Amino acid sequence: MKNTLKKHYIFFIGEELPQPEAHLVQSTNAANAAANLGYSTVLVYFDKGAKAINPVNLARPFQPRQTPIELVKYYNLQDKLKVAPLPMPWPIDHFRSKFTDSNTIASKYYLPFHILPTTKLVHSRNWNFVKAAIKNGIPAIYEHHHHEDKPFEPEIVNNPLLQISVTVVETIRESMIKNGMPPEKVIKLHNGFNRLFMERQPEKAAEWRQKLLRDESQQLVVYAGALQQFKGIDVLIDVAKKMPNVQFACAGGKPTEVQYYQQLVKEKEVHNIKFLGYILHNELASLLQAADVLAHPHCSGKAATFTSPLKLFDYFASGTPIVSTEIPSLVEFQDTQAIAAWCEPDNPSKFAESLKRVLETHPRKIEGYPHGIEFVKQFSWENRAAKILSYVDESLLPQLIL
Repeated sequence: MKNTLKKHYIFFIGEELPQPEAHLVQSTNAANAAANLGYSTVLVYFDKGAKAINPVNLARPFQPRQTPIELVKYYNLQDKLKVAPLPMPWPIDHFRSKFTDSNTIASKYYLPFHILPTTKLVHSRNWNFVKAAIKNGIPAIYEHHHHEDKPFEPEIVNNPLLQISVTVVETIRESMIKNGMPPEKVIKLHNGFNRLFMERQPEKAAEWRQKLLRDESQQLVVYAGALQQFKGIDVLIDVAKKMPNVQFACAGGKPTEVQYYQQLVKEKEVHNIKFLGYILHNELASLLQAADVLAHPHCSGKAATFTSPLKLFDYFASGTPIVSTEIPSLVEFQDTQAIAAWCEPDNPSKFAESLKRVLETHPRKIEGYPHGIEFVKQFSWENRAAKILSYVDESLLPQLIL
């Protein structure tokens, strides 16, 4: 097959979309940024719905198309990105067998027979798919954001087709090297922020305040992110109890987590914290701008060494003052004025003190504070994508379709 047909930059996610998971926000925005740079970018994920049974889709499973509006709104995507949902009909993933496992089918069937002919470069957090790409002669970029004790296969990591591995904190880079990744093949690079978070939305922000506050004089503290204990949500509930006149709002979480925390605050008799569930990204920016202060609580422990500041960049872009806990993965941001106050983790009293102080010293500005907005510009997803691709051999780069 002629090489001119090989044009696509494939971002592979071995899951269904959309789902309210931070790693899916990360992967979809990384793909969106590559498309915004002008590369022929296709986001590949699983489709287990009714369309998966359609014989036409099974005969031609890899068909890049416009991103559906549901995904556009869910993850704040733009129109240059294409998608290719891979059909995964029953009995795939219904029986425990490697022959009916969706990831095996994607790597052993869809990739070599349907995706390979038009693919120039693969980018994924799925190690099996990266391995399959390399074995099929396709250059690959691997993203790895969590600690694992599994050694990497030497024949894959030393293969020249593995162009670069990317992680978000130094501790994981070190553990990857310990597990066999050549040091020159792994870089630490922060996540990015979606540029739509920078657009001012005063009317929508005012609507949020009207909806969440009892009157105009009340102040609003917002948290956006996963609803998990290690993220500091339980700490934030205790903080809210200490500040009964301030309204707290938490955006994010799965329905079961939202339900759990709604029940917990009832039991603890905390009446000034609301759990909003997952907020579509095209609505989240205005919520962050509606807040008087944004909260970034986090517990100490293992997770604090690798938590990537994904939401922190969206916080910066909103121009809203931030109160953050001092955890290893955020240490390098301590010199920036974009974070109004720092305090130790696991301590509701200290966090409440910091919040009270910032609410007094940083009155809400509709236009936002410039520190965060200016500081975050360097961390756009597009800058991140360009940096990653600078490590790829020029002859292996995907096609530009500007």
